[in-house]
Amino acid sequence: MEARYRWQIAPPDPEAWILAQELNLPHEIATILVNRGLRSASEAAFFLYGGLNELHDPFLMKGMKEAVDRIRRAIEKKEKIVIFGDYDVDGILSVVMLVKALNLLGGRVEYFIPERMKDGYGLKLHHMENILQMKTDLLISVDCGIKAVDFVREARRHGLDVIITDHHHPGEVLPEALAILNPVLESSGYPDRNLAGVGVVFKLIQAIFLRLGINQDLNHFLKLVSIGTVADVAELKGENRILVREGLKKLKEARTPGLRSLLDGSGLNNRKLNEVDLGFRLGPRINAAGRLGMTEIALQLFFSESPEECNSLVKKLNELNSARQRIEEKILKEAVEKIEARQLHQKYRLLVLGSENWHRGVIGIVASRVKEIFYRPVILFAYENGQAYGSGRSVPELSLIDLVNECADLCQNFGGHKQAVGCTLSHDRLPDFKDRINSLARARITDELLERKLQIDCRLNFSSISPSFLDFYSRLLPFGVGNPRPVFVAEEADVLSEPSVVQNRHLKFWARQSGRVFEVMAWEKARFWPHLRRGSSLDLAYSLQFSDYRGKRQITLALEDLRAHRA
Repeated sequence: MEARYRWQIAPPDPEAWILAQELNLPHEIATILVNRGLRSASEAAFFLYGGLNELHDPFLMKGMKEAVDRIRRAIEKKEKIVIFGDYDVDGILSVVMLVKALNLLGGRVEYFIPERMKDGYGLKLHHMENILQMKTDLLISVDCGIKAVDFVREARRHGLDVIITDHHHPGEVLPEALAILNPVLESSGYPDRNLAGVGVVFKLIQAIFLRLGINQDLNHFLKLVSIGTVADVAELKGENRILVREGLKKLKEARTPGLRSLLDGSGLNNRKLNEVDLGFRLGPRINAAGRLGMTEIALQLFFSESPEECNSLVKKLNELNSARQRIEEKILKEAVEKIEARQLHQKYRLLVLGSENWHRGVIGIVASRVKEIFYRPVILFAYENGQAYGSGRSVPELSLIDLVNECADLCQNFGGHKQAVGCTLSHDRLPDFKDRINSLARARITDELLERKLQIDCRLNFSSISPSFLDFYSRLLPFGVGNPRPVFVAEEADVLSEPSVVQNRHLKFWARQSGRVFEVMAWEKARFWPHLRRGSSLDLAYSLQFSDYRGKRQITLALEDLRAHRA
């Protein structure tokens, strides 16, 4: 039986043995840490045991003192503060956090989030009229603004102070804002460059309360920080890891009507939450409002004090999320049919296609799914009023933003990072864009790069999955970008039961190896192994999956891949 992936089992590393001895860890746990780049005892100990008291001083971030002093002055003088945010989960929750924090301090605060379909991303010159009509004295951007050079210049001409908080990469020139808080900047001086927008806002809130000498428990903000960080696919290393882990604990104690209604409406009340719940249940419901041009519904949810109103708003978010899913499925079906009918995946190493019928609010999600189906970079475009709005996703070893950057002269604007990009160009320039980016792809994307690979941390026999091992394993949580769920291999596992198909999509069977028996779930893999039979002896690549039933932890093996045993 052939594996679907090329298995890449991390070679034994002597440093893992040393780390295991220094911290008294199971060797497999030490191996996982070394595989994540945590080679010293101090780094590994911080990863495993670091807490909120070890977060960095927010004033280490360049611009923090200036930002806090200006905000304090605005509060004292009762000046109008406007928070300008992005329409995704990270932006929405950043707005909510900062508005609530400044209201606690007696600030006069309003917010403004542009409409995705009409305005696009970020601070634009045409927003100035709205900001001035709001009688704004101080504008604070959250999760955007690092490229708003023209807007800030115009704001200064009108005597308006601007503070930018962002975590995206800048352009060639920085805006001349009163203060810029962005840990990505080389000049930032902040030790952790991976904070999401909500993380930067949390540091700002910390700094404001510290400067004012107010001993306020800010940990309740961590609930929103955890959702925003995971939804924005930020790396779960360093401070992000601590913020998400602690936020998950706090979510169990959610008391505000909005968050309680959201948890209940997502089917998450009264159970232990994990990072998957944040990324695939809570985040998408908030995001659906922004993607479909109804951001205000999500904002109202977090500002409302009425349980009845919150329940109604969550119902609307669920409806929007369902509508978003239907739109996605329709676009995905059309995209796959186009690709297969024209054999585009056989002709091109990067797929570029679009339609005037596609909703630009969801094409990024669809691009990610198309990428997984054909395993190559994908850029999908939605055509509107002579414009082509693109969203792309890439395979792990290719930087898509580098390719788009070499087409910059064809784009009206673009941005993103290695794995995800967005761009806008005139529809009549799209043929030139396709030709150039496909030429770049032919030169840079090798067959090996387009080969599906499975990174395996180490061998782990079933007999080694002991209570002690699981206690240490739980300290690796939460998993995500930068800290992927560990994958193990167990060799010569015997299939004890005839596999059963679950919901026409999954496989379930029992397997025995090294004297232990576990249930194995093959999620979304029913069609891949129709010949899997009872009595087979196989090498299994798997990850661990936990569930709690009546207070008792159940362990299932989630099958990643399998192959005939190789001696």
